[in-house]
Amino acid sequence: MVDLLTGFVAELRAAGLPVALTESLDALAAVRHVDLGDRAAFKAALAATLVKRQEHRAAFDTVFEVWFSLRLPPGEALGGDDPALDGPALDADALSALVADAVETGDPAALAALARLAVSRLSGLDTGRPVGASYHLHQAWRRLDVDGALARLLGAASSGSDDGGPPGVLERRLRGDDLRVNADRLRLEVEGEIRRRLVSDRGAAAVARSMRRPLPEDVDFMHATREEMATLRRALLPLSRRLAVRLARRRRHRHRGSLDFRSTVRHSLSYGGVPAEPRYRHRRPSKPEIVVIADVSGSVAAFARFTLQFVHALSGQFSRVRSFVFVDGIDEVTRLFEGADDLAHAIQRVNTEADVIWAEGHSDYGHALTVFWERWGAELTPRTTVVVLGDARNNYHASAAWAVAEVGRRARHLWWLNPEPRSYWDTGDSVISEYAEHCDGVYECRNLRQLEHFVERIG
Repeated sequence: MVDLLTGFVAELRAAGLPVALTESLDALAAVRHVDLGDRAAFKAALAATLVKRQEHRAAFDTVFEVWFSLRLPPGEALGGDDPALDGPALDADALSALVADAVETGDPAALAALARLAVSRLSGLDTGRPVGASYHLHQAWRRLDVDGALARLLGAASSGSDDGGPPGVLERRLRGDDLRVNADRLRLEVEGEIRRRLVSDRGAAAVARSMRRPLPEDVDFMHATREEMATLRRALLPLSRRLAVRLARRRRHRHRGSLDFRSTVRHSLSYGGVPAEPRYRHRRPSKPEIVVIADVSGSVAAFARFTLQFVHALSGQFSRVRSFVFVDGIDEVTRLFEGADDLAHAIQRVNTEADVIWAEGHSDYGHALTVFWERWGAELTPRTTVVVLGDARNNYHASAAWAVAEVGRRARHLWWLNPEPRSYWDTGDSVISEYAEHCDGVYECRNLRQLEHFVERIG
């Protein structure tokens, strides 16, 4: 068991989870108090001791299901038929009837049997083939056509009820929910069967390596899938709360102020005139004013909008947050965030209401930054921190770096966040170096982890 858990912890670390030695020892102690035959209790004990953050739970679940996967019975081949499923090949109609029956009844035995059939005959599993589990799952799911069966069942549920009359709204909704749950259970059964066979053929370590996915905080903004972006949004609120607490605590203790000579002398009397305890004038913690200028064109749009949402989620840690978005024109969108309970809805309004097109609708940093300086530059103060979000790909327009220089001279700090890898900077139409010489810092910011570190810096 010790060797098994050691390998499991090593794989968690390889997947990016921060698991310390003390937590490994806690996990080993915890499993001594659970029934190893109870898989759910065993998994819960490991999760309670090894997972620190809720957004890491999905990665933990994936590694657990691989590392502690149920093995195939001795002698059963990777792609061979289950003995219980022997018989002639199924035609399309017979297979469709099996799928519809399993989804409609939700019988666990029927779902498990159909999953074994799908993996054995439809998934394309073969010994030694270097293909990932997602490929085999896609193959089996496409050939089962569960989505088509589900649509037909939902249509039938909407057309009539058991008493012959039309079903009510609640009845249709409950029946639809039941069917979708059964379809999801079938997918999990198929996925589990594929994983079980791959682990038996290739070993847990090899399968775990092939199934690794980046943690939410390491997902690249510019290449995130729709599902990954949804995961990032779910991680946004808890992350902003943790970061707000850290910023507030650090701000309280960061500055102790200048020496209070009179108070120091007064308190030194109890030490015979020796100033053993210097006293300081405690400064009132100050919060910076943040001005965010974001390029919302093309591939950087997802990065800019997510960063705007993140900064406004932390607005309580700043005296004021002002937001500007641009393509070749620029517009202030602070009003869309003021009083907004749902930041995602505010971002949607930015997409539809912001006036960011001036001419051709392609990024023109030079024109946008010039207009920003001319219209709003006088409102910058020595307490203002300006953050520019964008890849500085200017479509070969004039850079107008002088406008950035003016903003940098007037504001307290000027930072630039670039969502591209550093190796891409100053290639093609990128003019980031022309702006960098006028900034206090230019940072690569491709994921949530890097964004979190930067916000800690400016807070």
